[in-house]
Amino acid sequence: MKIILLGPPGAGKGTVANLLKSHDNSVHISTGDILRNAVKAGTPLGVEAKGYMDRGDLVPDSLIMGMMEERLKEDDCQKGFIFDGFPRTIPQADALTELLNKLDLKLDFVVNLEVGKDVVLDRLTTRRTCTNSSCQAIYNTKSNPTKVDGICDKCGSPAIQRSDETEEAILNRLETYNKSTAPLIDYYENKGQLKSVEALTSDAVVKEVTSAL
Repeated sequence: MKIILLGPPGAGKGTVANLLKSHDNSVHISTGDILRNAVKAGTPLGVEAKGYMDRGDLVPDSLIMGMMEERLKEDDCQKGFIFDGFPRTIPQADALTELLNKLDLKLDFVVNLEVGKDVVLDRLTTRRTCTNSSCQAIYNTKSNPTKVDGICDKCGSPAIQRSDETEEAILNRLETYNKSTAPLIDYYENKGQLKSVEALTSDAVVKEVTSAL
């Protein structure tokens, strides 16, 4: 499959992507992973990106697209890919369209995960993440709590609420999403590529996506 997952923070894009990739061995691609891997590997683009990140600046789209092109050319992407949280803006979507055309790749469709603000707030304010960078297991105080409060079941490190998952931070993230990323819904709908799915459970989303494929 070759798809893009759109949706606000807390829509379950990462969970859905991980479930979908086991369907046909497609690769889960997120901008954050690409940046971290390029920086860790010390590639020329990674070194350049690290300079921006170290200064606290946003990595330019041109640099991100360069790393995206390198990633899509890797052998494992031949089986398919799932973009998670990318593109985020109309200019990125335009650049991605050009890149896919250049590489002679065609999207199957774009999945818009629909979820209400109250659900997002409930999901994210109750999420807890392991602080061990080698683990980073995710829990939920309601649906999947740790056996010992605040302690990761897998490695014993503290499991905490991330600073960007307080109610105030989430509302700010939703506002940013609505301004910058939500316009992509109309962008892809106008191209006839959009499939909207009510994201109440990850399993239901996966079933709808695989059926559409």
